[in-house]
Amino acid sequence: MMGNYGYGFGGLGLVGMILGSIVVIGIIVGVILLIVWAVRKSNGTSNQSSSQTIANQSAKDIAQARYAKGEITRDEYQRILADLEK
Repeated sequence: MMGNYGYGFGGLGLVGMILGSIVVIGIIVGVILLIVWAVRKSNGTSNQSSSQTIANQSAKDIAQARYAKGEITRDEYQRILADLEK
């Protein structure tokens, strides 16, 4: 008598091998998704967090930050401030 050793779940043969493969693939995909989520969470690169930061700033603060980064010239910065005071 030969025993049914080593393949699948409880001697299910080919079906057990397929189910086992699906489980292993699911675990691998889950680990990859968990790693991606953790990296995004730790870097703070979420679009939601950056849009919330911009929404919490006033127009004057945004103009000041853009001027400090060199995105706009001094004349543009002063024109923006003048427009905001109107």
